[in-house]
Amino acid sequence: MALQRNPTTHIIRISILVIVGFLSLKTAECAKECKDESFSYQSTKCRTHSVSLTEFGGVGDGVTVNTKAFQAAISHLSQFVSDGGGQLYVPPGKWLTGSFNLTSCFTLYLHRDAVILGSQDEADWPLIDPLPSYGRGRDEPGGRYSSLIMGSNLTDVVITGDNGTIDGQGALWWDKFHNKQLNYTRGYLVEIMFSNEILISNLVFNNSPSWNVHPVYSSDVIVKGITILAPLISPNTDGINPDSCSNVRIEDCYIVSGDDCVAIKSGWDQYGIAFGMPTQHVIIRRLTCISPTSAVIALGSEMSGGIQDVRAEDIYAINSESGVRIKTAPGRGGFVKNIYAKGMTMNTMKWVFWMTGNYGQHPDNGFDPNAIPVVKNISYSNIVAENVTMAGKLEGIPKAPFKDICISNANMEVVKSKKPIWNCTDIQGVSHDVSPQPCSLLPDQGSEAYPCPYPTDRLPIDDVEFKECHYDSIHL
Repeated sequence: MALQRNPTTHIIRISILVIVGFLSLKTAECAKECKDESFSYQSTKCRTHSVSLTEFGGVGDGVTVNTKAFQAAISHLSQFVSDGGGQLYVPPGKWLTGSFNLTSCFTLYLHRDAVILGSQDEADWPLIDPLPSYGRGRDEPGGRYSSLIMGSNLTDVVITGDNGTIDGQGALWWDKFHNKQLNYTRGYLVEIMFSNEILISNLVFNNSPSWNVHPVYSSDVIVKGITILAPLISPNTDGINPDSCSNVRIEDCYIVSGDDCVAIKSGWDQYGIAFGMPTQHVIIRRLTCISPTSAVIALGSEMSGGIQDVRAEDIYAINSESGVRIKTAPGRGGFVKNIYAKGMTMNTMKWVFWMTGNYGQHPDNGFDPNAIPVVKNISYSNIVAENVTMAGKLEGIPKAPFKDICISNANMEVVKSKKPIWNCTDIQGVSHDVSPQPCSLLPDQGSEAYPCPYPTDRLPIDDVEFKECHYDSIHL
């Protein structure tokens, strides 16, 4: 008797063959075209859902504007916020785009040969309100242009890659700034606002219109292993600017800039005082900086919400204007206190130590001239510097001196110059084992002052761990 064939079993077998064939075809295609699109990387968070920008119409020819492709891909991934989050892969190519916003529980990953290019059309950088702690744009009164990559009120955002590039094509903006053709403040490359759990890592930032990386009103921020490059004459191309942020970790970064390599801020004059959000608990380590016209690490000048507990170690500077610079003035209010730096190596500097109490740029005439900032507990130790014009230029505020300054174990080779080796006014402090001998306002206290203090506790941001995350280009 002939066996009867079960039609259900037959259909299942055919379906299996179809699926296997599809997978084989997909794998074969990927072996030819997508072999670099399956990889692992280190991140604070891994995602369950992944897409490529090309799946949403992205074209990496350097000409096609991909703003809508970025927006569509991120909108699609936003539905997975409560389901493991999403990652957007930017493959090799030149991806021209205007400003776009990120979402929570999200990773933006750039292939090593991927370049995100900022559009040259001002219309692709929409106008937004000024920051409330500034009261106006930093370049011009009123609003400001959006940043290229933005986010607000987010949790858990990762911007990373295999040293892919984000290029702002800033020359257009620099020319307009120099020629006074701007009516609004230039945008930044990355600005994340009112957010927490942020990681920016393993990327190259080129030619920003203005500041490069600007976390503001945010907490638990890690910036790690990034390279920032801008022409040395480009205006205000600060590297990394944590602004009214708490628990920040900046490490293993290389910055060549037309302005400060790292600038710590917290709002401007009366607007920053009213907003009242300090930047605090910041660690900066293994930073390399080149900035002939600005500081390796700047505190201010917008510091009216306060800056405290900043720790810098293992810092290397070449051809930079100053090591750590404090910038403030009457009208700023706020405070800069508990600032620690150790293990700094510098070559070709104008000033090693620089403090300025008369940095008088104000947003408008509404500032209170009696809002006097407090600057105290500033500690520098284990400093080596060569080819230095002046060891220190330390200028406090009359009747409000900068207090409790400590400098120890500092050896600076000063070149012959008509300028004084030290210039100190309105400061109080001590020193030990400093060469050349400091000014009389920093008397040598012997072993009682050595070494200058540096915190021994760990910040919570130091305990954030990295995981092995994956992307696979094969999707069904």
